Amino acid sequence: MHYIESGVGTPLVLLHAFPLDARMWNPVRARLEDQVRVITPDQRGLGESALDGSSARSLAEPVANRLVTERPSIDVAAADILALLDRLELPRVVLGGCSMGGYVAMAVLRAAPQRVAGLLLVDTKAVADNDEQRANRFDVADRAERDGTSGWLTESMLPKLLGRTTHERRSEVVAAVRELIDAQPPDGVAWAQRAMANRPDSATALRSFPGPALVVVGAEDTLTPPENARDLANALPNSELLVLPDTGHLPSMESPDAFADAVIPWLSRIDRA
Repeated sequence: MHYIESGVGTPLVLLHAFPLDARMWNPVRARLEDQVRVITPDQRGLGESALDGSSARSLAEPVANRLVTERPSIDVAAADILALLDRLELPRVVLGGCSMGGYVAMAVLRAAPQRVAGLLLVDTKAVADNDEQRANRFDVADRAERDGTSGWLTESMLPKLLGRTTHERRSEVVAAVRELIDAQPPDGVAWAQRAMANRPDSATALRSFPGPALVVVGAEDTLTPPENARDLANALPNSELLVLPDTGHLPSMESPDAFADAVIPWLSRIDRA
């Protein structure tokens, strides 16, 4: 698994949204790494991580020749993260995730709650997909494998990933997100969609987590709107909720300063605990 690491101190593992990679955290890295050790993996099949969970992706290699060792599952993605923590000799971390990254973070919590010192959930939800949502994911996965993702995936995702204010005023963010989507391999896109389609509900795991939790959501997020964030915060016994104005589904890219201003004090309280 490929990852980017910087900073020192308490380890903070941040898991990216779909269909992006670890670079979505770059706009907030400089501020966070002053306080914590920031670790941002590329999840299986996306960014520079290969579909077999290694960091040796070859974009020129035909899909059929790539080794795929596991069926699509958020639990497999969570096992990748736990294996990375073992490799880095990190018994406990503050774990964060945005959107799909939140699903994986909750899967880690289900599998190994003792490894999670704090939980940061960003524009995500605990509930499983309904039948319509699941069918849509399978359709996207099939099309990605059949036709590739050039053009249509970006045009489909961009309007939903970014808030109204970003589309109107932050053209550089729109361009950056477009570049990240265009960089993702079709097989990784398909695997991630099928993994998300099959994920279970995580509400029970959240209710059982006694540690500190911060839930962050963009006020203009239409994919996982603030009511989803309130459900998350209500399920977590020791949580805080923050709604960021003028922000959609990707706060670390749309409003990096506001996101860092929300996360850094919370991390400081964890450090002092």
